[in-house]
Amino acid sequence: MGRRVLVTGLASFWGGRVAQALEASPDVDAIVGLDTREPSLELERTEYMHSDASYSNLSRIVRTSQVDTIVHTFLVVDSTQVSGRELHEINVIGTMNLFAAASQPESRVSDVVVKSSTLVYGSTYQDPVWFAEDTPRSSSPRHRVERSLIEVEAYVRDYALDHPDVTVTTLRFSNVLGPDIVTPISRALELPLVPAVFGFDPRMQFVHEDDVVRAIMFVLDRRLAGLYNVAGDGLLPWSEVAANCGRRLAPLPPFGHRLYAGALARLGIDMPPELIDLLTYGRGADNRRLKRAGFEYGTTSVGAVRAFAGASRLRRSLGRAG
Repeated sequence: MGRRVLVTGLASFWGGRVAQALEASPDVDAIVGLDTREPSLELERTEYMHSDASYSNLSRIVRTSQVDTIVHTFLVVDSTQVSGRELHEINVIGTMNLFAAASQPESRVSDVVVKSSTLVYGSTYQDPVWFAEDTPRSSSPRHRVERSLIEVEAYVRDYALDHPDVTVTTLRFSNVLGPDIVTPISRALELPLVPAVFGFDPRMQFVHEDDVVRAIMFVLDRRLAGLYNVAGDGLLPWSEVAANCGRRLAPLPPFGHRLYAGALARLGIDMPPELIDLLTYGRGADNRRLKRAGFEYGTTSVGAVRAFAGASRLRRSLGRAG
């Protein structure tokens, strides 16, 4: 018998694409997708099930669907998209309910994959060039999205310790770029003048959106437990990222972040505080652990930037042609 997989956040960018990849796998018999809204992607054999943001009905769904694998893609990593209360409900309460469902006596869950973020490392002047999976933060978390992800990962560790018979995997993804994904970084790079912090040109790291899905499928196929950074090879300065996209930088003051972030937001430009930190100090994640397990990246950090830049130029060209 093949796998029976539950995907959280089916209507999100990642949930839909992971479901598509699972549908293409001959080793998967059934896919159940959970979300507060119906998916926008066309899915042929994924069963959509409605839930609230905290997955309060997840225990019943795990029991009735008899899933053996859970892929938790729905963690908010962009604090501009939800309120603080919603962020806590989705990330923390939702993850608590997920593990409560997986722990019930009737559960057949044997594999859990959680999509996390390198945001857990933060971004400060004290940071090392590369964060390995076991490198501690250089300072306490300053922002709510970081705190929520750290709390989520604590629940993941506790569940893994309490259930040694379950294969539990956490993937910390670097900044994602590609032809289709929309993030605060991609939105910034679409602007005529790209925001930067005056006096700083941080080194940035990216992972291509296709490598995100490939990494999730890789750890599922290998039943690979543990914690892994997922990030493309190499770092490049923010000024070079903008140049690759055919953009110039617009330096912002290195102080008064809350004031100018609010002013930018009123112009429709979202600059979450965690992004301002990143544009000040940058961040690098050591990707060797997943490579040693056999994963091969499709592209580098530069390749991810160029894939985004090419798609962005095409969108602008089509817009002018229209």
